[in-house]
Amino acid sequence: MSEHDAAAAIDTLAVHAAEPRPAHGGSVVHPIYQGTVFETVPGQAYDELQYIRLNTNPSQEYLHRKLAALEGAETALATASGMAAITTTLLATLGAGDHLIAAGAFYGGTHHFLTEQAPRLGWTVDFVDPEDRDAWTEALRPRTKAFLVETISNPLARVADLEGIAAFSREHRLTSIIDNTFATPVVFRPHSIGFDLVCHSATKALNGHSDLVAGVVTGSAEHVGAVRHVLNLYGGSLDPHAGFLLARGLKTLALRVRQQGANALALARFLEGHNAIAQVNHPGLDTHPDHARASALFDGYGSVFSFRPAGGVPAAEALLKALRLPYVAPSLGGVESLITRPAVTSHAGMSPEERAAEGIHDDLVRFSTGIEAADDLIADFSRALGD
Repeated sequence: MSEHDAAAAIDTLAVHAAEPRPAHGGSVVHPIYQGTVFETVPGQAYDELQYIRLNTNPSQEYLHRKLAALEGAETALATASGMAAITTTLLATLGAGDHLIAAGAFYGGTHHFLTEQAPRLGWTVDFVDPEDRDAWTEALRPRTKAFLVETISNPLARVADLEGIAAFSREHRLTSIIDNTFATPVVFRPHSIGFDLVCHSATKALNGHSDLVAGVVTGSAEHVGAVRHVLNLYGGSLDPHAGFLLARGLKTLALRVRQQGANALALARFLEGHNAIAQVNHPGLDTHPDHARASALFDGYGSVFSFRPAGGVPAAEALLKALRLPYVAPSLGGVESLITRPAVTSHAGMSPEERAAEGIHDDLVRFSTGIEAADDLIADFSRALGD
């Protein structure tokens, strides 16, 4: 089957896209090409040479085809981390003197890069309300080159006006860039509404087993080609063995994401009705401000949500200590549930004032739901909350 067969469900693509037929040596598992040295072909351009740093090793190319199929993109590129994916994409898109519009709250590492490194690179950045189209227009400058947003924001689980941002970017000839880590292509495919470049921290749900660090960029051959050229120079390529693990994780992506999403919604509903919880941020809840938009755009709501206990930081810390199933750890997207306070982990690089402005309070708790039984997760929370 073609890895870009639009008729194939994502469950089928996850297993079969990019798999060679006939299989190498009869093996149904794609081999790991760990080699750095390959025979050259006359007339090859430098970026076409088979070399790990140039992202042309056969294992890397196999992974790229599978990733592109899952996001419905022309091509894809794997990187050494999620931050390598987003920073290299921005480096390929912006030059000294250029301007970026960034909508909504961002992962702490992205926010830190934009506030600390962008000025050193000669970029200017305007952070805008993801709902206020007038603010987007006011932010435009002669050298505005790109618009950046997250599909589901980290950690408040807000869903921006994604269709509006994609259309606004097309209208003003901006490169539209979206971080799709929280949604995954199982929940949403941003290219389908016109986004140019889609980034992921593949460390999270795409791999799903908390045992590798990787990033992904997908898009047209032109856009991804520009990113790949910069990545080749900076050297943030993904090792073939890590790529093998990522490809293996991708095969169960749809199964994992759907189970995690169902668990997350069940747990969020339980917490929303509990008198020890002051606020729950999950786009699947009717009370969430972006519920209607998420329901219209997405196939599910993702597996990560946040909440605030009624007793502030002491109550949050007590809950983290009392829970038995989730690990107190800062990542997300794995088969095991993880819980953390973003103020001291993922968003610790932001100042208290910056966190407060984004609604990331010190007592905010982020929960990444695993594939455990939902009833067991709810029972664990019920016990930890003193029921």
